[in-house]
Amino acid sequence: MSKTIVVKQIGSPIRRPAKQRQTLVGLGLNKMHKTRELEDTPSVRGMVEKIPHLVQIIEERGE
Repeated sequence: MSKTIVVKQIGSPIRRPAKQRQTLVGLGLNKMHKTRELEDTPSVRGMVEKIPHLVQIIEERGE
């Protein structure tokens, strides 16, 4: 079983740079308070670290 993280969108992409919107879409988030369970990879962690004001890691699951 691979490790996963649960990510929740806590901020709105309105009046944010296009790159930040694209990062949200890349994570599969597009609405406030929506959550996604994603594989815990360096690329996903990097995307989350780029927009810490818009997303929050709720839970880390796995090994």
